[in-house]
Amino acid sequence: MLERVARRFTALAERYMPDAFVFALAATLVAVIAAFVVDPAVRADPTVVVLAWGNGFWELTKFTLQMSMIIVGGYVLASSPPVARLVEWLAAKPRTGPGAIATVALAAMLSSLFNWGFSLIFSALFAKAVARRLPGVDYRALGAASFLGLGTVWAQGLSGSAALQMASAASMPKALADTIGPIPLSETIFRWQSLVCVAVEIGVVAIVVYLAAPRAGQDAAALGIDLGDGGAAAEPSPVTPGEAWERSPWLLQPVVLLGVTFLVLSIRARATSFVDGLNALDVNTVNLTLLLLGAALHGTPARLMRAVKEATPAVWGVLLQFPFYAGISGVMTGTTLSHTLANLFVNVSNPTIYPALVTTYSAVLGVFVPSGGSKWVIEAPYVLGAAKTLGVPAGWMVVTYDLGEALANLVQPFWMLPILALLGLRARDVIGHTALVAVVLFPLVLTLVTVLRP
Repeated sequence: MLERVARRFTALAERYMPDAFVFALAATLVAVIAAFVVDPAVRADPTVVVLAWGNGFWELTKFTLQMSMIIVGGYVLASSPPVARLVEWLAAKPRTGPGAIATVALAAMLSSLFNWGFSLIFSALFAKAVARRLPGVDYRALGAASFLGLGTVWAQGLSGSAALQMASAASMPKALADTIGPIPLSETIFRWQSLVCVAVEIGVVAIVVYLAAPRAGQDAAALGIDLGDGGAAAEPSPVTPGEAWERSPWLLQPVVLLGVTFLVLSIRARATSFVDGLNALDVNTVNLTLLLLGAALHGTPARLMRAVKEATPAVWGVLLQFPFYAGISGVMTGTTLSHTLANLFVNVSNPTIYPALVTTYSAVLGVFVPSGGSKWVIEAPYVLGAAKTLGVPAGWMVVTYDLGEALANLVQPFWMLPILALLGLRARDVIGHTALVAVVLFPLVLTLVTVLRP
């Protein structure tokens, strides 16, 4: 019954819900109107809110490029020939339908801790490979399982946009950097409470998808989907000297070695202990690591360039939407709107229930603003401002925000699109399964952020 209801909801959403950019435009107007309502200075001089929006619009240009490169780097690594061989090897391990679905879910969650862009592509390719080797396994459940990294623990990993943004003052809006300051990763994704939440979520989700897996579902053939043979297309032989250079590793690999040496030296320079080493990881370090790994595994400039070209269509949403969310953040911090919302959170909450309140709020807002990084730009000023007043550690609020934000992805099909395109499925084919996971996880996450509060 739950799956039928979820499919009906998805059908309505596909018909009536506009693209996320429309919500960015609507949120801009809501923020401007709210500033007029709460800030006397704006009512006296409307240009105050106009200037606040315009001054904030390009403030996240660097972070926008960083998030775009996370997507590109993840795709480059996931599409490399060695990873493709790893996918085929892993796909041969499951022997039953439920076991295969649980294995894909585990692979999706664990790979998302490394990089969510990598996880999207890797998990979809893995699900497709499993479906080729196990005819009869429910293909829709496999597709849903391949998305569970983005719906559970991705933001607690190395590519978690909120944690990475807060780790570096250069990636934060200036007003936030001045009032809150950087929060090292040891206080967010690497704090022990966050690691416990990750372990519990992975274990519970694996059990749920195993028990809920259809024993006799529709496989890819029944859905009319061609899975292909899984083989990589052979690279043609070079016909000109220029093409010979493009398909030779002798220029690319020394540059990869140069980059690896830089990473080692830069981390050593900033790290005198293990914790310092973790804090030395920031969005630039993660992105360079992804790009270098992908370059090394692709082997030649031609393969690397082709992978980057294939990845770039996936970043258009980030490039278009992030500046508008930065403008909203500018309205928040350039008027009294952020302060007013922070006071509202303080008045309706206390240190015990505040993390659960933010988790719930983040999950609900995430249905309408399906982007962890851009949504955090909007929420951070008043969420962290209220946390400071209530005495709740700022790092823990980043964690609770991330846990709630990921839940929204289980019922919002925006980030499913790359996986669905690779698998040949529609959102309504998988969201019944992901909605079941959301129903189980939501009360569990609320309990975890309340019980484990520092």
